[in-house]
Amino acid sequence: MQVCLASTSPARLMLLRQAGIEPVTMSPEVDEEAVIAETEAREGRTLPPAEHVLLLARRKAGDVAARIPTEHAGFDGIVIGGDSMFELDGAVHGKPYTAEAATERWRRMRGRTGTLHSGHSVVRVSPGADPVEVHATAAAGVTFASDVDEAEIAAYVATGEPLHVAGAFTVDSLGGAFIERVEGDPSTVVGMSLSTIRRLVRELGLAWPGLWNRA
Repeated sequence: MQVCLASTSPARLMLLRQAGIEPVTMSPEVDEEAVIAETEAREGRTLPPAEHVLLLARRKAGDVAARIPTEHAGFDGIVIGGDSMFELDGAVHGKPYTAEAATERWRRMRGRTGTLHSGHSVVRVSPGADPVEVHATAAAGVTFASDVDEAEIAAYVATGEPLHVAGAFTVDSLGGAFIERVEGDPSTVVGMSLSTIRRLVRELGLAWPGLWNRA
């Protein structure tokens, strides 16, 4: 059973590899901001975090699933798409991108608990058959240490790590030392919930061990 990760996220790739899966990877061609703006304008409301991440996960997986028969002839397997965002005090936060935004984010987060929302989409793609898609969301609570000082924030931001990850933190790398507790599936905070992906794979009638292809 082949697996394609519809993402260029190193964290999501690492998760699958640690779970015994070596996927092919494809970058989804999805304008995320445009998708959200168009949907919210059409529905006349702001999407809550769970709907936001699920919509983008489904669009990413759908885009790659439509393209993969051309780019990987004979592909027979699943396409996995995901999206994540962090919620604190009712406000949602994606990637901060700038040092200033990441610094301010950490000043607000220290000593607090927020929620990491993750959307998942798995599409069964097989030659001569219509794609079949299943999807779900997962969430995990993240509590940050209250004694993170300005020097630690500055040093962490200077590494560049928090600039390009949802919520401006990681749990599996340098940011992990500043996190005191995770409530829920820890892999959700890394990039996607492996237990959720497993459940979706089973909904498609496939066996999770059948995806293992790494020594």
